[in-house]
Amino acid sequence: MGLRVGIGYDVHRLAKGRPLMLGGIEIAHTHGLLGHSDADVLLHAIIDAMLGAAALGDIGHHFPDTDPDWKGADSTRLLHIAAGHIRAAGYGVANVDATVVLEQPHLQPHIPAMRSAIAGALRIETGRVSVKATTHEKLGPIGRAEGIAAWAVCLLEKL
Repeated sequence: MGLRVGIGYDVHRLAKGRPLMLGGIEIAHTHGLLGHSDADVLLHAIIDAMLGAAALGDIGHHFPDTDPDWKGADSTRLLHIAAGHIRAAGYGVANVDATVVLEQPHLQPHIPAMRSAIAGALRIETGRVSVKATTHEKLGPIGRAEGIAAWAVCLLEKL
């Protein structure tokens, strides 16, 4: 089979005293995401989409939160490692399309840098990476700015 599609989702709670990492870049904000690694929900969703498309499990299987080696890990490194697993399975990333769901901060000014960081980690052209942002219309925990979520779809092609 030449093409495979995967979907990924992640959500993390916002907390004071942590940097906000999204799409492989740090964004100035009053709160950051709480998690075992740097909790970059966007990269985690992309990793799950990639691994799912290749039927290689999920992020928790490859980078368990019970493993101290991944404590505070840079999610860009995790994305790079996951991309290596994809290539070892005989696939390359054709494209990634992702949406971040949050109330604040406004992401539009940061999207070009996120796309570039993601493309760099995946070793693909920036034009193959789409990042969008939307609010949750003040509904639920994300709408109350208690957390941030992300969805990603990844298309893999046989090398």
